[in-house]
Amino acid sequence: MESINHHIKIAQELAVGSKQVSAAIALLDEGATVPFISRYRKEVTGSLDEVQVAAIRDRVLQLRDLDKRREAILKSLTDLGKLTTELEQQIQAAETMVQLEDIYLPYRPKRKTRATAAREKGLQPLADFLLAQKSIDPELEAGKFIDDEKGVKTVEEALAGARDIIAEHISENAETRAKMRQLFTEKGVFESRVAPGKEEEGIKYKDYFEWTEPVKSAPSHRILAMRRGEKEEILYLDIKPTEEDAIALLEREFITSRNAAATQVGLAIADGYKRLLKPSMETEIRLLTKKKADDEAIRVFAENARQLLLGAPLGQKRMMAIDPGFRTGCKLVCLDEQGKLLENTAIYPHTGAGQTKEAEKTVTHLFERYHIEAIAIGNGTAGRETELFIRNLNLQGVVIVMVNESGASIYSASDVAREEFPDKDITVRGAVSIGRRLMDPLAELVKIDPKSIGVGQYQHDVDQNKLQTSLDDTVMSCVNAVGVELNTASKQILAYVSGLGPQLAQNIVEYRNQNGAFKRRDQLKKVARLGDKAYEQAAGFLRIRGAENPLDSSSVHPERYTLVEQMAKDLKCSVQDLMRDSNLRKSISLQKYISDTVGLPTLNDIMAELAKPGRDPREQFEAFSFTEGVNAINDLKVGMKLPGIVTNITNFGAFVDIGVHQDGLVHLSQITNRFIKDPNEVLKVHQKVEVTVTEVDVNRKRIALSMKENEKREPATQVKPREQRPVQKQFAQKPKPEPEPEMDMMSKLAALKNKFK
Repeated sequence: MESINHHIKIAQELAVGSKQVSAAIALLDEGATVPFISRYRKEVTGSLDEVQVAAIRDRVLQLRDLDKRREAILKSLTDLGKLTTELEQQIQAAETMVQLEDIYLPYRPKRKTRATAAREKGLQPLADFLLAQKSIDPELEAGKFIDDEKGVKTVEEALAGARDIIAEHISENAETRAKMRQLFTEKGVFESRVAPGKEEEGIKYKDYFEWTEPVKSAPSHRILAMRRGEKEEILYLDIKPTEEDAIALLEREFITSRNAAATQVGLAIADGYKRLLKPSMETEIRLLTKKKADDEAIRVFAENARQLLLGAPLGQKRMMAIDPGFRTGCKLVCLDEQGKLLENTAIYPHTGAGQTKEAEKTVTHLFERYHIEAIAIGNGTAGRETELFIRNLNLQGVVIVMVNESGASIYSASDVAREEFPDKDITVRGAVSIGRRLMDPLAELVKIDPKSIGVGQYQHDVDQNKLQTSLDDTVMSCVNAVGVELNTASKQILAYVSGLGPQLAQNIVEYRNQNGAFKRRDQLKKVARLGDKAYEQAAGFLRIRGAENPLDSSSVHPERYTLVEQMAKDLKCSVQDLMRDSNLRKSISLQKYISDTVGLPTLNDIMAELAKPGRDPREQFEAFSFTEGVNAINDLKVGMKLPGIVTNITNFGAFVDIGVHQDGLVHLSQITNRFIKDPNEVLKVHQKVEVTVTEVDVNRKRIALSMKENEKREPATQVKPREQRPVQKQFAQKPKPEPEPEMDMMSKLAALKNKFK
């Protein structure tokens, strides 16, 4: 009964069939992963995509948690002897955790309160009398409850105790709490003010020293900023509607007459709101708005991380990578096509003419010795100066790229880096990471905690468990969308392959080290503890370049090899012929191969994969360079038009690296001439853009940029981008048309989750 209700509810919320939901839940319960279900079980789920499967997974967990709490509450009420038929019906009908807790609140065991003390004194009947608001003098009625033995010595003590009972009753009434919650949500405001004497210490929170903003419209980044200021004891933060609105709401609910008893109820309402209901509601709204802000910040972070992870790879090239520096010099490494460290040294191009000449000789020698095809330079301190030094060497047939080094230092000091390079210092490891992330951003960035790659928004303030889950989902989605080369993959990236995890990834690497390269996918079954279930989940996402079976280099799942072989047999050709010859593939009648377990969705996927086996879904790499002569914030002038790269996207705009060691901000209102609600409608992390400098604050290190066109501004300072030197043919790419804006996976998932609230 429970599962059927869940399936129907989720199906209605997601606008899909209940059979689709049932099938997805069954697969998830069997241990199948989201990437596997969405890619290889389309017939079973009716072609649910990754976003829908993830939404089903998350929602069914919510509903099951709700059921567990419901059962616990029913048991508690039964044990207390307070469960009635009506109360049980209310509990069974509750659809949210908040509704459940509101129903349970009056019965929940609690510490002694003023109301419980009043009840012990026998004042519940007096409270009931006052609530009835009859035209009888309350003081005369209260006199009947004076009892020295019970501790009620005066009429006023009796009335005060009755008011305490009424105040608690009002604060625990489920319907009242629901209406008050709505009032706080719809008409509540955030009020922040600076703590006395904290003006100088908290200058970065200056915008919030005297700030009010409606709860319903406050964006996540401002909510998190105010909360951080409060946590650091710089700000005082209140969340409330006007007291007049709140009292008026309660009076409409509980005042039914105009007499002396109603006056007593009014006093109880005022006390109950200030002492009980307001603090309770403020706590709830704090949690609610924090959750909403967390969800939005996590969505933004995951979205940015996804775009960064799926950045265009340069590919397997002989690489020189440089971690730049001034006084301490530049750490230089040379890597082979697989990213293996061949040599490392230090050069000092910025510490004097003699050192510069020596650095020139070293770079030229290593460039020729290792037949370097690309040079990666970190974008940190001395990055632009080092880039200029390298370009002035006029090395032929090489692409030179500035690489975002965010997180490289985290990797350098990690256990992963120490295990890989135990005899190298952290600067060498950092240079290796810079080079490898140019080769393949995904393969290198999975070695770093996603929270450290510099694309977040208040990532340290949000729910860390939720953030980690979201980022793990994002990394797994990216890794499985691209596919993993089994014979060269690190254990870090293997750990994110569907069905594996850290231990099996380690076992695969150990097997590979002991037995040599994998020649066939089914050799995976020989890996320690890698059983049939893990093999089923993982095999389709693992590639073997140059495998004995050509299908092992594709995303065709081994369970469908027999089907492809039958197609080839029917055409009297080999599988390899089928993959090579489009005319052979066109001659296949897919209807012929439909069965109980294989339908057109899977057949179409197979045909697409045979056409481009093991294709990489990421964009092609394009060389990029900053404007020559603009290396520091002091070089900027208002009106300059400059090329840049989007490094981070937030709700309020996008940060763009223009090569001056300080990212500039393109505010949401300056991204495009048309109105947009979300920068992601137009921009992606790592996107190349042209911006105009609109404001420069050197002291605060703030740069304001605009991407708007056709605006009236002061005459622009024309800065010609440095002329690109010829690069090898394989690096030259044709310009691509700008893709139509569309919601990515994380945006879709966020939109679906909003239906559940």
